[in-house]
Amino acid sequence: MVVEKGREGEIASIFSRYGLHAAAVGKVTGDGLIRVFHKGRVAAEVPADALAKGAPECHRPSREPAYYREFQAMDARPEPVADLGAAILDLLAQPTIASKEWAYEQYDHQVRTSTVAPPGKYDAAVVRIRGARRALAMSADCNGRYVYLDPRVGGRIAVAEAARNVVASGGEPIAVTDCMNYGSPENPEVFWQMEKSVEGIAEACLALGTPVVSGNVSLYNERSGSAIYPTPTIGMVGLVEDLAHVTPQGFRRAGDAVFLVGETLPEFGGSELQKMQNGGRVFGRPPSLDLEREKASQAAVLSAIRAGLVASAHDLSEGGLAAALAECVLCGAPGLGAEISLADPDPSLLFSESQSRFVVSVPEGKAGEFERATGAARIGSVTDSGELAVSCGGAPAARLSAAEMGARWKGAIPCLMG
Repeated sequence: MVVEKGREGEIASIFSRYGLHAAAVGKVTGDGLIRVFHKGRVAAEVPADALAKGAPECHRPSREPAYYREFQAMDARPEPVADLGAAILDLLAQPTIASKEWAYEQYDHQVRTSTVAPPGKYDAAVVRIRGARRALAMSADCNGRYVYLDPRVGGRIAVAEAARNVVASGGEPIAVTDCMNYGSPENPEVFWQMEKSVEGIAEACLALGTPVVSGNVSLYNERSGSAIYPTPTIGMVGLVEDLAHVTPQGFRRAGDAVFLVGETLPEFGGSELQKMQNGGRVFGRPPSLDLEREKASQAAVLSAIRAGLVASAHDLSEGGLAAALAECVLCGAPGLGAEISLADPDPSLLFSESQSRFVVSVPEGKAGEFERATGAARIGSVTDSGELAVSCGGAPAARLSAAEMGARWKGAIPCLMG
């Protein structure tokens, strides 16, 4: 840290409050040199520009893969969903959607008793700032399938999804760290994926006002000559202004109104439904992302949370509305369910992975105010039935109990790991 001269004691006292040591180790000079002293003697003296502006750069060849243009021209519409209930149960058993309880229950997530939001119940982790009503919300996200189909769009979505998770938990996204995972950069097509995804991440960070403050890169991730999906994982941190704003993803009370924030389009490229229907293969274009719309959607939800209008909030990502509704039931208060009525008769739209969307539950008495503030569409109500019931275009489409959904959702990872 570079500290204003004369304020070193303030910094040391802040660190001391958290049991950490801090000491002044140097000063800024104006001669353009970095000097390191050891026992009073100069041990190294290097021009600062040699470590920054003058560092050598490697410009590797970059080539757009042939599959990219092919995928851009494809229609990624899914096969008709004959049995909506069975499809939802299969969706909940997919590793990317299934409960991660098997992993996080093996660790003590209450170390130093700073945890506000325990794992599995909120879209982001929330840690209190001791001595204040504020907290930090943190989320890590990336859909490698999207990045593979279109690296620039996939990079944008990774940032946007991480930010939505922070917002749904009551925080304002403020900064990003990243973990960039790719195959061999000596492969021009892999290097192209890297270039384009970094462009997308930069565009999203600029639009959402979340600077990249740190990160790391992991390359040569291959097996038998095949690279992993390009996976630039985004870690987002946000500021919760007041602990009263911390918001769970699960439904809280019977009678609350359920709203869908954002527009649903027939976007299935790289989706969980496509992967299930095609033996793991993905193709076509990933969901589109309008960064201004994303920013507006996040701002509307966060404003409603801060105004005390929201009981629960959950972002839509893998699995679309179907997965989000099921998780809102499974992570909510025991015995709750939901009655959901969608105007469109096509049940496959439940699995669309359109971006910039949230499922929000609102106390009935505040439903009108929330609708006016956000422009969101009411799609149903929270019930005490212990079931998720969905109708499409006025016709019943699926009715699933929380017990059968929970068995598939919680049992998938232990089964795979067993």
